[in-house]
Amino acid sequence: MEARWDLNFCPCGRNILQIRQIVLLLVLCFLGNPSVLAVDLHPQDRVSLIMFKQQLFGPDPNLATWVGSNCSNWTGIDCENHTGRVISMDLSSMNLSGIIGPSLCNLLFLKTLNLSHNNFTSSVIPPCLGNLVRLRSLDLSHNGLGGFVPDTLMKLKHLRELNLSGNGYLGGDLPIWVGNFSRNLQRLDLGSNSFRGEIPKGLFYLESLRHLDLSENDFSGTLDEFHQPLEYLNLASNRISGTLPCFYSCEQSLSIINLANNSFVGRLPSCMSLLRALRQLNLSSNGLKYEIPPMLVFSDKLLALDLSFNEFSGPFPGKIAETTDKSGLLVLDLSHNQFSGNIPLKITELKTLQALFLSHNSLTGEIPGNIGNLTYLQVIDLSHNSLSGSIPLSIVGCFQLLALMMSNNNLSGEIQPELDALDSLKILDISSNNISGQIPQTLAGCKSLEVVDFSSNSLSGPLNDAMNKWLNLKFLSLARNKFNGPLPTWLFTFPAIRTIDLSGNRFSGFIPDGNFNFGKNFKDAVIDGTGNDDHLASIDGFKIQISVMVMGRNEVSFAYDLLSPVGIDMSDNQLNGEIPQSLFSLHGLEYLNLSYNLLEGQIPASLEKMWNLRALDLSHNSLSGPLLANISSLQELTTLNLSYNSLSGFVPRKQGYWRFPGAFVGNPALCIEISAGKCQPPTIPALPGSTFKDDVEEGPISVWVFCVTAAVTFYVTLIALFCSPRSRNYILRGRL
Repeated sequence: MEARWDLNFCPCGRNILQIRQIVLLLVLCFLGNPSVLAVDLHPQDRVSLIMFKQQLFGPDPNLATWVGSNCSNWTGIDCENHTGRVISMDLSSMNLSGIIGPSLCNLLFLKTLNLSHNNFTSSVIPPCLGNLVRLRSLDLSHNGLGGFVPDTLMKLKHLRELNLSGNGYLGGDLPIWVGNFSRNLQRLDLGSNSFRGEIPKGLFYLESLRHLDLSENDFSGTLDEFHQPLEYLNLASNRISGTLPCFYSCEQSLSIINLANNSFVGRLPSCMSLLRALRQLNLSSNGLKYEIPPMLVFSDKLLALDLSFNEFSGPFPGKIAETTDKSGLLVLDLSHNQFSGNIPLKITELKTLQALFLSHNSLTGEIPGNIGNLTYLQVIDLSHNSLSGSIPLSIVGCFQLLALMMSNNNLSGEIQPELDALDSLKILDISSNNISGQIPQTLAGCKSLEVVDFSSNSLSGPLNDAMNKWLNLKFLSLARNKFNGPLPTWLFTFPAIRTIDLSGNRFSGFIPDGNFNFGKNFKDAVIDGTGNDDHLASIDGFKIQISVMVMGRNEVSFAYDLLSPVGIDMSDNQLNGEIPQSLFSLHGLEYLNLSYNLLEGQIPASLEKMWNLRALDLSHNSLSGPLLANISSLQELTTLNLSYNSLSGFVPRKQGYWRFPGAFVGNPALCIEISAGKCQPPTIPALPGSTFKDDVEEGPISVWVFCVTAAVTFYVTLIALFCSPRSRNYILRGRL
């Protein structure tokens, strides 16, 4: 009998159903048996990969799948379907360490090689990588590579992306051929390295180039005009000088410009108004000066504008960004310049604004009364100006506000009770003004507060218990006001507190005993033995790191880090009685200042166990009795002042007090050992050390990080030294 298959493709329902069932069975067959679709790894490439793996340090679980011949099982490896040759290798962020072995250069069919964000180390980039002539993308970023860029890489004529960023020891003069070795190169990222010299001229003419990042190197020279439709440019943190170009060839394409922390001079060219695709512009930390051209109006696509840390002068630019229905400026930073005059009302028309930094200028007049129109504001910094009047009540319209900083102005009036409407507020700094009255009871509603600085005002009255609702409080300064009355017991019960400064007031009575119910910051002693005490010379040495992140066109997120000593300052008050033993049982305490009070009795013996203590000032009191014997055991202690008390007794040299010259002046009953068995009363040293309470130009709150992030691989980092008055870290990211 003859077997016969009769396939009838008439459009009847039964046959269509049968066809669908057959197709479904075939799909299930393939899914159930992946070996049907498996591609065998080419034997030669398999050997090369095994040799590469053998040169890594230690076994790596991420590459445990590198067994057998099925290419799909090899993590990070893609093969060509017909030949089995390796065409893609992506081992990024796998914590691999070792060297990039030459066996990798035998993968001659590779089109993509990504070894980024690992721990590969080598004094040179393997020159044999130039043999991989089919490469389209090469990413060796964020490793430990050094040396120079090998000239053999110029053979990669088809390369579209080259990323060697984040290899701090990779440097030297950038080869001239980088600008013309591949007519297909679209993305070049050499940031965070040690390159020097001038930018190769060919990069300004490379037709295919769209993304250029040479930030955080040591490039010098001037910046020429680019002759291609560049989309992304990051040259931040170099030594590039001269005037700014106009980017004529990029008018419709350039989206990100970051030239921060260079040496550009001259005016801000009005031709930048022509950059209609511009979304982020960072020109901070240069030498730009003069007035902002009145005709300069940026694109309504602009999301972030940073002109801070320059020498711009003249009136505040009232129309720096178009305010149309399409405009969406989220971050505006004009701080640290020389702008003068009033804050124009126009600024309150930037309805999408979420972060406004105008600090450290010479602005005068009152804060615009309709600032509450900026309902999306999350951060506002008007500190270090000459603003007057009161804080507008309309500020409560900024109901999303997370940080309000208005220190070092001439503001007056009282703290408005209505501020409790800002129930999301985390940072409130109105220090160094002329604000008077009492702390309103209604501020208990600001339960999100974490940093509060009311210092250097004319606030008065006893402390009310509204403050004990601030359960997230980390920093509190009421210094240099007119507060009076006893210290309430709840003042020392904040669970997250790091720093309390009550100095320079009229508090009286005893220091509460047995109620120091602080969190682990005060109770845990961590001894690192580093002796790094630069930021502990006074309580004013703390910093805040603020992050404002632009996540999209209409979204900003906020975060901050607090860098402050764990400390208490109750100096210059009218406190009396003995120092509580429980205060000296706070083993995590780094800073304690009780000077200029009426304290009496002996220094508590528990001081000997305050191993984290770095600075102690008990001067100008009526303390009596002998000095503690084991002060030398406090190895972290670098500043000590016990002067002008009534201490007595013999002080042996072996106790280590000789480390603190001048610390015992004004205690005539003390006798300091100067040689074996001989002592003398303490005297003022010929070269006294630094005083304990130095005047600090910068207020205690200092914003030093401001990050702007949109969704792009774009990093700009400007980090000043910790000891600088105010430092920031700018990070701009965006998607092209």
